[in-house]
Amino acid sequence: MKITDLLKKDTIILSLQSTEKANVIDELVGKLDEAGRLSSREGFKEAILAREAQSTTGIGEGIAIPHAKTSSVDTPAIAFGVSKQGVDYESLDGQNAHLFFMIAATEGANNAHLETLSRLSSFLMDANFRETLLHASSEDEVIAAIDAKEREEEGEEEVEQPSEGLILAVTACPTGIAHTYMAADSLKAKAKELNMNVKVETNGSTGVKNALTAEDIENAAGIIVAADKQVEMERFKGKKIIQVPVARAIREPQMLLEKASRGEGSTYQGNGGSDKSEESGSSEKKGNAFYKHLMNGISNMLPFVVGGGLLIAISFLFGIDQDGGINNPFAKVLNQIGAENAFQLLVPVLAGYIAMSIADRPGLAPGMVGGYLAFTANAGFLGGLIAGFLAGYVVLGIKRALKGLPQSLEGLKPVLLYPFLGMLITGLIMVYVINGPVEAINTGLQNWLGGFGTGSLVFLGILLGGMMAIDMGGPINKAAFAFGIAMIDAGNYAPHAAVMAGGMVPPLGLALATTIFRKKFTQQERNTGKTCYVMGLTFITEGAIPFAAADPLRVIPAAVVGAATAGALTMAFHIKLLAPHGGIIVFPFVQGSALLYLLAVVIGAIVTALLVGILKKTKSE
Repeated sequence: MKITDLLKKDTIILSLQSTEKANVIDELVGKLDEAGRLSSREGFKEAILAREAQSTTGIGEGIAIPHAKTSSVDTPAIAFGVSKQGVDYESLDGQNAHLFFMIAATEGANNAHLETLSRLSSFLMDANFRETLLHASSEDEVIAAIDAKEREEEGEEEVEQPSEGLILAVTACPTGIAHTYMAADSLKAKAKELNMNVKVETNGSTGVKNALTAEDIENAAGIIVAADKQVEMERFKGKKIIQVPVARAIREPQMLLEKASRGEGSTYQGNGGSDKSEESGSSEKKGNAFYKHLMNGISNMLPFVVGGGLLIAISFLFGIDQDGGINNPFAKVLNQIGAENAFQLLVPVLAGYIAMSIADRPGLAPGMVGGYLAFTANAGFLGGLIAGFLAGYVVLGIKRALKGLPQSLEGLKPVLLYPFLGMLITGLIMVYVINGPVEAINTGLQNWLGGFGTGSLVFLGILLGGMMAIDMGGPINKAAFAFGIAMIDAGNYAPHAAVMAGGMVPPLGLALATTIFRKKFTQQERNTGKTCYVMGLTFITEGAIPFAAADPLRVIPAAVVGAATAGALTMAFHIKLLAPHGGIIVFPFVQGSALLYLLAVVIGAIVTALLVGILKKTKSE
């Protein structure tokens, strides 16, 4: 099948009108829909945006290839658009995109379709071909250029490379349509230019192509694994490998090939482990490994934050009584699902998937148990982070310790030995080492705060507001909240007003930051930021946890300063709060000016947003 069987004149836009990424996507989706290629325009657009949320499809060199494989596609097709002025598509190289190929694959796309789409990705690595498409003056000229390129490539066969000095590579992306093959062609083109021998295995939608053999691996001078999804790794056990995201193979093929030719990399130990972190074991790569494990935990925790938080928010909309309780039976059920179930799973899920990223599947159960122990001990999400990394590396240690067991016991390791020993060691450390000090700190904070008088209300507002943002639902946050409730019981209603304002600021501030400083955040983070508006307005501080966990050194200080500002202003405005809860739903229970109270929260959120915008780097950096 030819590319021009999928790309027709009625799906080509020679001059895109859109100047923003979202509008380009909408314009190309609309073109496919008008041409009758889609069964559901909205369904296909949703699938495209979901793929963009994983990572941008702006691969650099002026190219963007948004793509999706979904049942919303009626007929496999390609839409092509050109923007002479260029569009900021959040590309990997930070440059504007000019050529846009939107690939629409049916859910049951056959191999012929998928191979055709992958061939297009390969063609785009040719700079002359890109230039021809950019300056095409008609749809016919675009079709002719693609036909000419296909004829040029016809008959070219993969030449078997000699084994001596052979560099091996594996490429894979989540959908297996575009980046997989572009990375492969980038490596092969650069190897040809450098007079190096390379063999690339692609793990695409059509399956594994050009598979590496045991002989290849045994004799390889170096091995590159450029993948954003799981690939078969056990075959590389004991070999030096360089592991990078698939986009690195597209952007930096020469650097990767030269490192591989020198035999650099880390020794793969099996079951997800290596003796060093990615590539050469430098501190930078160790940081990348830490971030990878952390983001695995956060991405799996995020649905619980969003789903549970929205359920809690909706339950509050039904109203609360004078004691701060929910007075509607259905709202109580919603709150139970969100607060008493979904939110109680946040820390265990975070810890479990961090551990799983480190130690593969055997790390999941010990990580979740450690996370739940942190939760029950009031250690918050910081305790969950500790539990996740602890469990992951404990299980890695167990794997290495059990390497010498007889082969007959190999089957017992994943079902008995790893979970039993992992839970035992992680649990004992959490109970006897981690949780005790955290509980002591929590109790000490509450006692210390209880000794405050009313003489320095502004300072107390700064302290309470800031504490609400330090660990966002952890022991420090809960100590401040408990103090506010205790003061209400004692007839002092001012401290809890500061507590509530401080608790609203982190999610609201991060929501504002993702709106104002878009380039500082990924698409997924911007989507999370939208839900933070709702969470902030309903006093769900935990909505900011994904941002704080991903970038604690920048986000937490910004959140603390903003929350402390709101707390101080609340005290300065002499605001009192009678209800033992937070969010805009308790504003009717405010003594003093509700407008000034709102102003204090807004100012705090703006302070946080501005600080985040100043401190964070753009995602292209």
